[in-house]
Amino acid sequence: MATDPAPNPHASAEEVEAAYKDAKLANVLYHDWEAGTYDEKWSISYDDRCITYAVDRFKAVAGDVGPYEHALELGCGTGFFLLNLMQGDVIKKGSVTDLSPGMVEVALRNASHLGLDVDGRVADAERIPYDDNTFDLVVGHAVLHHIPDVEAAMREVLRVLKPGGKFVFAGDPTNIGNFYARKLGQATWWLTTNLTKAVPALGGWRRPQEELDESSRAAALEAVVDLHTFDPDQLEATARRAGAVGVHAATDELSAALFGWPVRTFESAVPREKLGFGWAMFAYRTWQNLSWVDQNVLSKVLPREVFYNVSITGKKTS
Repeated sequence: MATDPAPNPHASAEEVEAAYKDAKLANVLYHDWEAGTYDEKWSISYDDRCITYAVDRFKAVAGDVGPYEHALELGCGTGFFLLNLMQGDVIKKGSVTDLSPGMVEVALRNASHLGLDVDGRVADAERIPYDDNTFDLVVGHAVLHHIPDVEAAMREVLRVLKPGGKFVFAGDPTNIGNFYARKLGQATWWLTTNLTKAVPALGGWRRPQEELDESSRAAALEAVVDLHTFDPDQLEATARRAGAVGVHAATDELSAALFGWPVRTFESAVPREKLGFGWAMFAYRTWQNLSWVDQNVLSKVLPREVFYNVSITGKKTS
């Protein structure tokens, strides 16, 4: 696949070209590229909104909220899950790992700004650089679909957990959910970028072409780093093969995903200054209300496979 001469400020054109054939290299380059703007892109914050989201997602699959003495976040990104769980009193002390040095740097900076007790290492999820029986809890958010060998990573998670320790992974895409979310995102991007180009009166709503090109390059590399989608039953089976006990998967977001993916794509396709606080509150409140419908109504009548996110928990044998 051809690339522009320098699509990634952290890597050469040759490295980016090689990344299309090397999933782990692609993950490093893509997430280093995204690290500085990732929180803004995905509306990540470290306040009541995201603390509540993280704690609720944890509790929905794990069934409890600790507190846990020492937790590791695998594939931490900017620290969204671990740091918000720490602020929600689920975790006392944290460690973060990610294949991307840029993401570890941002996660540790976020932790420092929040005054949280967190250390971090650049690490491969299939070879976690901590001793056996180190952690009371291992967590991750939207990470399993980036790992080439999920079962190997699960075995490593169980190795570093203390006997009886728990893992909680949330926010990975289901097979069906990924299909409709991607199609909605692609359609929204095409419609927004073409409409703002074709209609002169909407010219002010069009981002500069170089920014649109940058987003398209990022999306192309994102397609390389998104390695898996999951069937909840099969994900449970993977965890059990790795040696976990007490395994349980849960899904969430259907109407919320059908709304959220076009909204996020639209936000990335137009100049940010065009969307003010009113838009942000509309998007958040609508998503919040639809999430309630998903949890309290649709989950009661629809099979779990049709929801967008899958989360999974399990334990190491005592």
